[in-house]
Amino acid sequence: MSHNFSQFQNQALPYGVRLMDGGSRCAGRVEVLHRGEWGTVCGNNWDMRDAAVVCRELGCGEAVDGQVWSEELQCRGNESQIHFCPKSSSLKHNCSHDNDVGLVCTFAIHCMCIFLPTGSVRLVDGGSCCAGIVEVLHREEWGTVCGNNWDMRDAAVVCRELGCGDSVDVLSEAHFGSGPIWMDNVDCSGSESTLKKCQMRGWGKHNCNHSTDAGVICSGKTLLVGGSHCSGRVEVLHGESWVTVCDADFNQQDAEVVCRELGCGSPVEVLGAAAFGRGEGQVWSEELQCRGNKSQIHFCPKSSSLKHNCSHDYDVGLVCAGESYTHY
Repeated sequence: MSHNFSQFQNQALPYGVRLMDGGSRCAGRVEVLHRGEWGTVCGNNWDMRDAAVVCRELGCGEAVDGQVWSEELQCRGNESQIHFCPKSSSLKHNCSHDNDVGLVCTFAIHCMCIFLPTGSVRLVDGGSCCAGIVEVLHREEWGTVCGNNWDMRDAAVVCRELGCGDSVDVLSEAHFGSGPIWMDNVDCSGSESTLKKCQMRGWGKHNCNHSTDAGVICSGKTLLVGGSHCSGRVEVLHGESWVTVCDADFNQQDAEVVCRELGCGSPVEVLGAAAFGRGEGQVWSEELQCRGNKSQIHFCPKSSSLKHNCSHDYDVGLVCAGESYTHY
């Protein structure tokens, strides 16, 4: 089945606020349009109420993590736009761009993470860092990969390189890419550590156009297994292995993070005693200490001091309220 990501294109939107350099339009550095010029927002006194207004204004769901303005924002959290928030011009900040505020909204996607620009491969226009058109960095310029002969082994290498779990689907007609086409006839064995180590025709040699750009959907780092995308046994990618979580170490705040990470709304029920079946492999040995406002379970603080004697008989399960957003 061929899919496309046209609905996720970063279009010029008529908003007075935008999120930049975060991997999607719903994550990144907050910038506000003021007197015809885009400027950043100082992180001093920035809180989740301010973040909630930005996410709402952009149609990006709820806040997850939360020229520099010289005014202190005093949002109540119910405003429809950041410009409607009360401000105090009495604040004389000494804020530099080192304190620019960033933001992640839920946007109902499989995974949401902040794009790290140090790598040589990325996924764009898929709504998250773990789904989209494949782009590779060559000679300091990002370019796409032709979808000719693109398969799950190639996709597996990309997902692994990005730390995005397993490959779920391949997209050989992702459409709407731009820039050079760097790779064609990619042939990975599936065990390569990076896409650049796979066989191909040669850099910049291709016989395709952007209508056949390759794309990938990865699982992300957290899954619910044994039910549906929004219900099942909690499994987390730890290193290169999937591990289960002991029900004694998992609470409502942890559940909120998992449901949010999967784009599945709010948690409905946390189920213990392997309600969705016993997992395999290891049980996570660290105690989660989520506060409920993180975008991914991997961002939660953990305590390795927990010495549990938990078996797969106590694998935790979770039911979330929402149906997952589908790309196709």
